[in-house]
Order: sequence, then C-alpha cells, then structure tokens
Amino acid sequence: MEYIRDYVMYASVFGVFGFSWFGWAQENPPKKWRIPLGIGSGISFIIGLIGIYLSIQNWDESSALSRDGAYSSYLTFVIIEVILAAIGGILLTRYKKQSFIAPWICFVVGVHFIWLKAVFLDASLYLLAILMIGISLLSIYFSKRTSISNSALTGAGAGFVLLCFAISGLIRYFLVQT
Repeated sequence: MEYIRDYVMYASVFGVFGFSWFGWAQENPPKKWRIPLGIGSGISFIIGLIGIYLSIQNWDESSALSRDGAYSSYLTFVIIEVILAAIGGILLTRYKKQSFIAPWICFVVGVHFIWLKAVFLDASLYLLAILMIGISLLSIYFSKRTSISNSALTGAGAGFVLLCFAISGLIRYFLVQT
C-alpha cells in the first residue's frame, strides 16, 4: 500500500529539519561554505513549505501511522530520541565537550530512523539511518584532521541528506499521483 500522506510529510519534515541542520552548519563553517549552506537552507525551507502545503491538502489520505499501534510507537520512539539527545547534550556540555553535540544529535536521529522503519514500513529509512549515523561518525573523524568544526561538517552532511530525502518524498508522492 502506498502511504501518500507519509510521502508529503517526508517532504515537510525532512525539508524543515534539513533547513535546521544547514542552519547549525552555519555556526562556524569555512568562509567558502557560507553561500552553499545558505542555498541549501533556502532550498530545504522551500521543499519543507511545499511538503507542508501538500500535507494539508492530503491530510485524509492513507498513512502508516493509521495502523493499530503505529502512532503510539512513533511517539514512543520520538520521546526516547529527544530524551537521549538531551541527556547527551547535557553531559557533553557538563564535561566541556560541546563540539560533539552536533554529531551526538545526528547519531541519535540516525538510530531513531532504524526504529521508524517498522512504524512507516519504509525500508528507505534504513538508508537514511545509515547515512545519518555515518555523517555523525565521519564528522568527528574529519574534524580532527581538518580545521572544520564538527557542527559545520555534521550540519552540512545531515542537511544535504535530509534535503535529498525531502525531495525523494515529493518524487514518490508525484509518482503515486500519476
């Protein structure tokens, strides 16, 4: 079964969060990254708005969240994600390791997509999980070897991946419509 509403929600949620990650990358990027990050932010924001509009227009369409227990599982996973992200952020701040907050949040977000595959019945979320977890780990590796901050590396990578998945949601929506 095609979950039309979920595809446009991917565009809205991944677009808005891509915008957020591109914004985080702008904390301390190399100067030559500023314009591409701004463009990525703008495109993500626009895709997010299109997704929001289409989500409202397709609100009564099918969603994997309508299945028995799916919505409560979704909420449980999101609550766990937020709690783990917050605890990690607090501990990293307490131990003066704030530069690792962006990779930590990206790692937690990546893991939560593994859980969400079962909720949305969408194997592409496994790919998203792998990419987000990989970005979190690679940003730490490359930050140590370059003068580029974790937040710039993590934010740019996560923003780009989420933008791609937002666009993918729109494409999947329009393919179902034809």
